[in-house]
Amino acid sequence: MKFFIFWAVAVCLFGVWVVDGFLEMNEEEIFYTEANASYYIESKAYNPNNALLVGLTLIKSAAAKGAVCLDGTLPGYHWHRGYGSGANSWLIQLEGGGWCNSVRACVYRKTTRRGSSNYMEKQLAFTGILSNKAVENPDFFNWNRVKLRYCDGASFTGDSEHKAAKLQFRGQRIWSAAMEDLMSKGMRYANQALLSGCSAGGLASILHCDEFRNFFPRKTRVKCLSDAGLFLDAVDVSGRRTLRNLYGGVVGLQGVQNNLPRICINHLDPTSCFFPQNVIGNVKTPLFILNAAYDSWQIQSSLAPPSADPAGYWSNCRKDHSKCSASQIQFLQGFRNQMLNAIKGFSRSRQNGLFINSCFAHCQSERQDTWFADNSPVLGNKPIALAVGDWYFDRSGEKAIDCPYPCDSSCHNLVFR
Repeated sequence: MKFFIFWAVAVCLFGVWVVDGFLEMNEEEIFYTEANASYYIESKAYNPNNALLVGLTLIKSAAAKGAVCLDGTLPGYHWHRGYGSGANSWLIQLEGGGWCNSVRACVYRKTTRRGSSNYMEKQLAFTGILSNKAVENPDFFNWNRVKLRYCDGASFTGDSEHKAAKLQFRGQRIWSAAMEDLMSKGMRYANQALLSGCSAGGLASILHCDEFRNFFPRKTRVKCLSDAGLFLDAVDVSGRRTLRNLYGGVVGLQGVQNNLPRICINHLDPTSCFFPQNVIGNVKTPLFILNAAYDSWQIQSSLAPPSADPAGYWSNCRKDHSKCSASQIQFLQGFRNQMLNAIKGFSRSRQNGLFINSCFAHCQSERQDTWFADNSPVLGNKPIALAVGDWYFDRSGEKAIDCPYPCDSSCHNLVFR
């Protein structure tokens, strides 16, 4: 009885995600966007299992370079040093957290940890791909592992300002200042490096992949991983393009155009070049795409946001896939097909990797239960951590694509309250 009372209190105080029938404590991150005048909620599972806590380091040299958060404060990162065989190996994880596409949205954002280091946690739990335990993270546990905090609102690509609103859009400068700082702290001697990122950070890992490669000598093994970063230029349930409208605002407001891949800008408009489907085919550095075929964030915020569904027909379905009608599932199968079409050319390259599972999930590399645990999601009996490791170290080629929903019983599907 005490156990159930505890969880009842926890639900009231913190909110929960139901993951395959299990309640998990979570921390909610709420991002305001004017794309649909509502709140987007992206949650990170809390790992109570003695997770490593790593302190925040502010980049002191960033101010002189104008590399500051939306509110002008210093950017920062969390770094746990590598040791033993991983002493000269580096993993950079780019934090996610949506975007801001208007002055109003960015002014709101600068009063949160996504726009100001004043509000950032002084310590973060390192789990999943950042874990320091071999049993939780077999290939990268003893590397130098860095989580670069996200406080610009344009996937580390903007470079402009709005003086009247006292907003600094300096994502590109933050990226450059962080890399320069880490290079001075030993990353320049890396014999192997992996640039990773989740959600908006997963998009950033694609956009910055070749730039990251160029920081190192050719002899250094350098690859990139994008987790839940394959945002599609998809038609929403109303026939409009919610995410394209959002991205158009981000690109125009934050001066993103000059920092997008030239090969894309030369033949497409800047907003199109912020969509990874138009960029991945030209990334020269080996790239691994990890994505749920039914990405939870895209369903809630791009495909069926409230603005595209004023009658609320999709309200239950977008929160819980088990409540979707047959026609709604058919619509979502169309989204999966669009994702598979977007990666066709990318998948032909031997150097690239894929793990596309038919789950209703978002960001599977940072959560321990989805990255590497006894009941982690698998494709071909291989969990995500081993698939990424086998690809990175060239132990085997990894291009795994799941059959359509509902065939995968290993998913940790997300259900939103």
